[in-house]
This record gives sequence, C-alpha cells and structure tokens, in this order.
Amino acid sequence: MAYGFLDRLSTPSVQAAQTANGARQIWERFDGDRPSDRFTPSEAGFIAERDSFYLASVSQSGWPYVQHRGGPAGFLKVLDETTLGFADYRGNRQYISLGNTAADDRVSLILMDYPNQTRLKILAHMQARDLTADPDLAARLVDPGYKGRPERGFVLKLEAFDWNCPQHITRRFTGPEIETVLSPLRRELAALEIQNQALRTQIAALTETRR
Repeated sequence: MAYGFLDRLSTPSVQAAQTANGARQIWERFDGDRPSDRFTPSEAGFIAERDSFYLASVSQSGWPYVQHRGGPAGFLKVLDETTLGFADYRGNRQYISLGNTAADDRVSLILMDYPNQTRLKILAHMQARDLTADPDLAARLVDPGYKGRPERGFVLKLEAFDWNCPQHITRRFTGPEIETVLSPLRRELAALEIQNQALRTQIAALTETRR
C-alpha cells in the first residue's frame, strides 16, 4: 500500500527538493504501512472534538487561498468513513472558497489540537450543496442553537489524510479548555476559604473567651 497522502503531493519539484536536502531516500524506501483513504474511529473522534480548521483551495489565477473555519465543537461532521460535511454559515460574503471549488474542487484541510500538539491533514474534493433541497443533509450538518445563518452545505470526499509530526506545535488553549483546568482549582480554593473562615471564627471565639 502506497503512502496515499504524500503520493498525491510528490511532484518532480518536491522530489528534487527532497533529494537536495538528503531526504529522498526516506520516501523511496518507505514500505507503505500508512493507509489513509478511510477514516477510522481515531480520526472520527479527533474531528468531532475540533472547533475550527484551516481550509485551502486553489483559485483560477493559480493563487492558493487559505481560510479559517470555526464553529461549535464537532461542526465538521464525519458523514461516513470517506465523507465529511459542514454547514456554511453567512460571513463576510466574499465567497472565495465557494468560487474556487466551483472551478477546482480540490481542497486541503489542517485540523489542530494545540493543547495536545496534534495535527491532522486532509486532502479532499469539496462540493457545495443546497440544504433547502436536501433536508436530510441539512439535519446532519446544521448545528441547532448555533447563532448563524446557514447558506449552504459543503460535502467533502476524502482523498487521503495524514497525521503530521507534532514538532514545533506551540501549545495554546481556548477559554473552555482553560476553564476545564481552572474549575477544580476554583472549587478547591472556595473550600479552603470556607475552612479558613471557620478557623478565623474559632480563633476569634477562643480569644473572646480568654479575655
């Protein structure tokens, strides 16, 4: 089995760069033990926990376009082992990704878990879908209670994925992640404050008794 993700990106110029930097032999000898054409429970679980990702598309002018996508955790859905989807909520109305993928449906995604220094890269083909014409898809993609107006859905067919090296990923934490850590500490501090207040009351009572 080939290294599906890298095989799709290993152009002659990339191979030349690998050779020039002494790395070509690594990938020539790679034994192909990294299947990447089906999401496993590991990828599905990771995707379900993400509240953002980076999306790259290719413009007709040849320029790559990278966009940040965010929403409630799990807004990027694993529809099946080879399909992702998400609701496209109204934003700045530039529609660059929408226009790019209408001409060239190839996209690349990077999903980050900064606290755990983990990164998942995905190559896929992305198509826009009319949610009003497909209520079943709308029910799967739209997040109830999320404050946003869905204009369409995007469905992505997996080409290949790759778990990337954690080196150089700086740890960052969202507000909810920080709160998860701080909440037990706050409860402990509150309990200690109650104990301290009880001790101060006892000391005051003893002092008053000895007068």
